[in-house]
Amino acid sequence: MLDARVRDDPRPQAPKARAPEAPLRIAFLSYRSDPKVGGQGVYLSQAADALARRGHKVDVLSGPPYPELSHRVRLVKIPSLDLYAQPHNGHRALRWRHLLSWADTGEYLAHLSGKFMEPWSFGRRAARWLKAHRGDYDVVLDNQSLSSGLLAIERAGLPVVEVIHHPIRRDLELALKAEPRWGMRLLSRRWYGFLKMQEKVAPRLKDVIVVSEASGRDVAECLKVGAAAMNVIPLGVDQEVFKPQPDIRRRSNRLLTTASADVPLKGLAVLIQAYARLLIQRPDLELVVIGRLREGPTRDLLRVLDLTDRVQFVSGLTRQQVVEEYAKATICVTPSLYEGFGLPAAEAMSCGAPVVATDGGALPEVVGDGGVIVRRGDVDALADAIAQLLADPAKRAALSEAGRRRARQAFNWDRAAEAYEAVLRRAVARSAC
Repeated sequence: MLDARVRDDPRPQAPKARAPEAPLRIAFLSYRSDPKVGGQGVYLSQAADALARRGHKVDVLSGPPYPELSHRVRLVKIPSLDLYAQPHNGHRALRWRHLLSWADTGEYLAHLSGKFMEPWSFGRRAARWLKAHRGDYDVVLDNQSLSSGLLAIERAGLPVVEVIHHPIRRDLELALKAEPRWGMRLLSRRWYGFLKMQEKVAPRLKDVIVVSEASGRDVAECLKVGAAAMNVIPLGVDQEVFKPQPDIRRRSNRLLTTASADVPLKGLAVLIQAYARLLIQRPDLELVVIGRLREGPTRDLLRVLDLTDRVQFVSGLTRQQVVEEYAKATICVTPSLYEGFGLPAAEAMSCGAPVVATDGGALPEVVGDGGVIVRRGDVDALADAIAQLLADPAKRAALSEAGRRRARQAFNWDRAAEAYEAVLRRAVARSAC
């Protein structure tokens, strides 16, 4: 593991000539990457390892919270102010030394006014570090930052391939739709101020990877990325980890879902309301949420429905512990209003868990015949689908087998990494022309 502050060297290095099929030297960028706080960290660690297994040299450049990486992948820390990890929410984080850096000062001042600036500030820091280490890499693979720093990286001579899971404008649209208070709507718009940057940068990138056909359509609409630049490569699932656990008994009355953030997009409120209705007929039914319960809309809803002591939240789990939760679940539910892919559904299917999901975004594309699909945002439809599946063990067994079979065929990281490599090599070849 390296720290960018230790290796920083202001002298750009000339790139070395590379054989066309030589292993690539990849700088994989991600502005925050802890797998315990969201699917982006899970994606990053698995994608980086899959590329490294193909023989490429992969360095992950990440801001905090930092990722958990395999021994095949090197971590280069790009320190930030890490404003959201501090007990005082970062308001007293600025020091005199930070005034020497516009990335630090700009991030801090924007934070005071309610803006989320990590994609922008990380991009500036990463561009500075890569300019000093230009000769160490052939190509940059960026995970969703869409920062203006990427354009500086390209100007310095490094080709950039962007991975977009979904356009974040969809998050803002759903947040505004769910919020009746004008003041909170104003704050939401302020928080998502970085969207203007992303929507200017995206159309200028020559190589973009999207994770589903549905995501690609939204990326074209919201970010104006042309068809010539777009490559659809579904995510993979580590099938050696996410697999059935024959030694763990599957419960007969447990629902499981994943909600890494308390935002409308994840549809957790819809599931909780459906759960409240199901309890009338099934008072022993359990609901387990992989995620952390914080002060916010979900806690408020649980209080209103008197379910605070009924819904169990678990967080900080290892990958094996997540697999064990999938193995215990009667049904895994993905109630999202929108997903660019829907990794929890794919993981659950890989573990042989019956899945109920909505038609939000790419979920029908991911689930296929391996689960039950209901209309997004429809409490009654979700409750009915869960109730029918709870009452039908034979159908649950059939879905378990169908989901497992589909996951093994469709969500293969070796296949995805091969497709990534093709895109990366094209970007390198174009840059050399």
